[in-house]
This record gives sequence, structure tokens and C-alpha cells, in this order.
Amino acid sequence: MQKSTVHLMATCLLVCAAPGIAQAPGADAKASLARMTPEVRANTLALEKSLHPSGGSIQIPGGHATLNLGKDYYFVPADEAKRVLTEAWGNPPQSVSNVLGLIFPAGHTFYDGSWGAVVEYEDGGHVDDKNAASEDYDAVLTSMRDGEEEQNKAAKDGGYSASHLVGWAQPPSYDAAGKTLIWARDIKFEGSPVDTLNYDVRKLARTGVLSLNMVDSMPNLPAIRTAAVDLGRTVQFDGGARYADFDKSTDKLADYGLAGLVAAGAGVLIAKKLGIIGLALLFLKKGIVILLIALAGGWRWIKRKLGMGGEEVVEQETAYEPAVDEALPERDEPPVSAG
Repeated sequence: MQKSTVHLMATCLLVCAAPGIAQAPGADAKASLARMTPEVRANTLALEKSLHPSGGSIQIPGGHATLNLGKDYYFVPADEAKRVLTEAWGNPPQSVSNVLGLIFPAGHTFYDGSWGAVVEYEDGGHVDDKNAASEDYDAVLTSMRDGEEEQNKAAKDGGYSASHLVGWAQPPSYDAAGKTLIWARDIKFEGSPVDTLNYDVRKLARTGVLSLNMVDSMPNLPAIRTAAVDLGRTVQFDGGARYADFDKSTDKLADYGLAGLVAAGAGVLIAKKLGIIGLALLFLKKGIVILLIALAGGWRWIKRKLGMGGEEVVEQETAYEPAVDEALPERDEPPVSAG
């Protein structure tokens, strides 16, 4: 198995069958179980049985919000979500410390290859959207690509696959009424027959941003686009925590605007805290490879925007390589969303 870098499989391996939501594994889940070794299968089923998924209205204290999921989605709470991310997907505990939960479509499991969304809240200050119409997202894209050669050399030296940012799978767009920023990237991994889709949803709040991060394969873009918009609408911030509640006399203003938020999603926050934003996922026949995208390029761009001089030293955490029995079964290509 190839090495796993410090990040989670944010959504491509998701979704568990919740009591009252899905009573039995679907065909994809059964197929996944059939490919597992007896030990991995037993561990996977034990983990699934230990989860306490719930639907309806879910309070997210750490995100100052409520998720109105209804019956179409379900939520796995933070502690259990972190177990899925570490025990099932081979991510180090330090990389999931800020995870507030996982959202999955009803009727799926975390091992059946469907999508899911990782929930986080970044308390970085109030993001001013006054320049929404003039943000230069193409400059962000160019900067992401600027760091590719350097990033891929480091990746190959570390035993990872190289990747190429093909472009926007969906250019950044901002819904001023809903205070929602959405964008998606098309990423090509060396040796993969199918491009990876990295889809990001950000809901702006009074003093921070709620993140819903989704990963799937490019052929599933239409389904993920629909699901992402729907998920964004489920977020309801608590009274006093809404974007309109910002008080300039007391609240901190973020050091970046919407374009900076996109740049951060491509790697800046990863560089600073090794969180889960800007993650790309690829399944290879020999195992699972997780690669951080556009780390160097994104950081250089944001520093220029903020007028920061010098070079910031980024502390890298030790890469994590799960034991063979911790890994999910081999797959020849990225899993396909059931819808």
C-alpha cells in the first residue's frame, strides 16, 4: 500500500446506513464487503454498527448552526466521524481534529463508494463580500497551477502520484442572498482513468465560515452539483451568528475576501494547520492515495494579496501509513456516486 498523507478521504468513500434511514446495505455496499478480507470486513461492520447517525434537524454547536437534513441525508457526529476518517480511511488523528461531523445521503454507507460531506468551521473572522463581483478567480487558478511542478516533485519523492489541476469543474460563484460560495476543481491524477472532482461549499457567518467539503469523480459532477446546492440550503446559523449579525465595532474582520477563501480552500489552510480543506482523492489498484493540492502556489498567491513579505515556515506533520488491515479494499478506479 502506498503512503497516505495527512488528509482524509473527504467524501468519496462515504455514507453509512442509518437506522430509520437505510436498514440494509445496498448493492454497492454488499459488493464492497465481498471484496474485503474477513478481518477488514469484520472491522468495517463493527465500526458501522457503532455509529449513531441521525436525520432531521442537527445542531452543530462548533459551527454555530443547525443542519436541517430532513430524510434525504443523515449526520454522523464529530467523535464517530473522526473514527470513520481515521479507522476506515487511514487518516492520522491530528488531521481530523477540527471535524464537526460527516453528512451522507440516506441509504448509503461509508464504504460503498458514494459521496459525503465533511463539516468544519473556520473561525477566521468576518469575510467581507463587498468585492464579490470583481474577484479575480482566474488568478487564483493560475496560482494553483504555479506550484504544480514543485508539488509533484515532492509528491513523487514521497511515493505519491503526481496530479494536474485541469481547471475549474465549476468556476467559483457567490450567492449574495444566501451568503454561499461554491466552486469545484477537476483534478487529474497520474495513472487514473477518471478525473477527481473536488467540490467546495462555504457558508459565510458572522465571524467565520462553515465548510462542507465533497469529493467524487468527474462523471458525477451533475449529481454532486445538485447535492451541494441542496446541502448549502440545509444550513441555518444560530441567532447572533448570522452574517448579518456582524458588528464592526467588536468583531474581527478576516484578512481575505472571497478569492482568498478559494485560495485557502486550495491549500493555505492545509499548510497552516493540516486540516481537510483542498483535498483530492484517488483510488489506485495498489491502494489509496491522498494528495494535497496546490499547496505552494496557493500560499504564494495569498501572501501577495495580503502584502506579506518573507517566507513562512510550514510545519509538516509526519505522514501516516496505515497497516494493511486498516485499509479498505482495492479499487481500480474512483468510486461512482449512487446519485
